Formats: sequence, structure tokens, C-alpha cells
Amino acid sequence: MRRLRRSEILQEGARFCVARKDVSLRDEVKVGRGAGGQKEPPPAARIGLADRDGVVGTIMLAPAVVYVIGLVALPFVLAIGLSLSDATVGNPGIHKFVGLSNFISAVHDAAFLFALRNSIIITAATLVLLTILTILQVELLARNFPGKKVAEILLILPWAMPVALAAVGWLWLLDSEFSPIDWILRAVGLLGPGTALGPANNLFYLGREWLGLGAIVVIDVWRTLPLSTIIVLAGRTAIPNDLFEQAELDGAGYFRILFQITLPALAVLLIVAILFTVLVIFGDMTVVALTTRGGPGYTTEILPYWAYLKGIQGGELSEGAAIALFLFPVLLAAAILALRIAYRREE
Repeated sequence: MRRLRRSEILQEGARFCVARKDVSLRDEVKVGRGAGGQKEPPPAARIGLADRDGVVGTIMLAPAVVYVIGLVALPFVLAIGLSLSDATVGNPGIHKFVGLSNFISAVHDAAFLFALRNSIIITAATLVLLTILTILQVELLARNFPGKKVAEILLILPWAMPVALAAVGWLWLLDSEFSPIDWILRAVGLLGPGTALGPANNLFYLGREWLGLGAIVVIDVWRTLPLSTIIVLAGRTAIPNDLFEQAELDGAGYFRILFQITLPALAVLLIVAILFTVLVIFGDMTVVALTTRGGPGYTTEILPYWAYLKGIQGGELSEGAAIALFLFPVLLAAAILALRIAYRREE
């Protein structure tokens, strides 16, 4: 048998590779062409419902729409209808149209004027204190210090605590006879006969007009401070540290950095936190209902609680609805204005 030379072996290998390539090309042509020799298009991918953006978006949005319509829109429309009628608890149907008479009678009610004044005072005072304390807490939590994790846990407790449980604690702190605050003031010589806060041995926080309003403001600030702090802290941690380091290298002090870098960068989040606080405080009656109950007299009354007393306990559904809706146009205009300012600053 004749031995093959090296050159012949290489030539045979090259012919084999070319033959295999021709076979693979012919197979691809057979697969890619139909019976008529035309190239067949690739099979279309099957698109399910979960792959369609419109369907997924509608499914995800549906619960929120149902919630808004069922628990916000319908009660709001019903409240408008009640405020323009003569409905009562005994006859809750909207049958007789009375126009704006319920709003006019509310304006001439002394208790309503007290409630309106107190609602404005409590909201404004809470807003000022909350803004200052939120900025202080955000600046503190933006830095590293021993016990920071414990401080963050303690921060969220007032927001996570049930309102009824919190009210029990505050009722004990502000008790007319066993208040620990009064005990501390007596111990340091600030309360009692012949002292600056005397002559009584107790201050009776919930039994005096301005002390009662102050107590409500303090409780509202204590409740809403955690949420506003978390909202603003999220924006504070997003500010690059390079800006602060560069400002310090340029010789800027703490307050200059605060008012020229930090606060302008947090303006949008501060507006959102303020808007949320105003809407929550102005429409909440829980604190007043569990502490002062509007007393003494009507001196700590607020609009939501007075609307409840007038409409539910008093049986005048139409007047209660009118009181509840009285400042809705003002709050709506304030909310729109705040959001427009926030959008413009963001742009």
C-alpha cells in the first residue's frame, strides 16, 4: 500500500472541509425556503396578556381607581348633595334643595367660628414647629453618631403607634391631678403657691383654652414628625457629599451650607411634607376627640370634630356636611399652588 505524502494529506483534508461546508449551506437553504423556493419568515412570537403594556397597566391601576371612586369620589359627591339639602339622621334622603342656607347658618354659629379659628391656629402652629423640627432631625440623622440605629427606631415609633394608645399616654402626661409634668415643675420650684406658674399645684392642660390648644399642637407634631422626617431624609441622603466638602473647603459655615445648599435642594420634598401635614392635621379630629373633646365649652373645637358633633350626634346631616366642606375650596387651591411650586422647582 502506497504511503500518502504530507501534501496529499493536506489536500484531502481541505476537500473534506469544503464538502462539509457545501452540505451545511444546502441544508440551511432547504430549511429557510418553502416549497416554492421563497424564503419563509421566522415564526411570530406569541404575545400573552402579561406582555401587553396596556393590559398590565390597567390591571395595576384598577385597585387604586376603585379605591378612589368608592371611598373618596362617591362620599364627596354625597357630602355635596347633603350640604345642599335638608337631610337629617331621621330622614337621610336628598329630596329638598335648600341652596346655601346650611353654609349661611354655619357662619352665624359661634361654635363654628371657634372651630374655624382653632383649626387655622392648630394647623399653622403645627406647620411651623414641624418644619423646624424636621430640618433639625434630618440634619442629625444625616450624620453618623453612636446609637444612630436606636434613634431611627425611636423616631418611627410615634407614627407606628395606634392613635388610641398614644392618646392614653398623653392623657396621663396631661392629667389634671397626676401629671408627671406638673410633678417635675413642682420639684424644680416652678409650679405651686408663690411660683412663676402658680398658685395652683396643677396646670390643668386640657381644661384651659390656650393650654388645651398647645397640647393639641404638641401631640400633632409628635404624631406627624416621623413621616415628614423620613420624606425629607430620603432627599437629604441623595445630595452628593462632594457639594458639602467643596463648600467647607471654600470656607462656608454650617448655616451658609444649610440655607444655600441643603434647603434649596430639599425644597420640593419640604413642600410635599408640608402639604401632606396641612391636609392631615386640618382634616383629623382624633386628637381632639380623645383629649379635650372640644372643651372647655367650644374653646378647643375644630371643624372636623364640630362637623361630627353637628351631623352625627346632633342629627343634622346637612349642616354637618356643610361644615365639613366649608374650607374645601381653600384647601384645594392651596394644594394646587403647592404642587405647582414643587413642579417648577423640580424643573
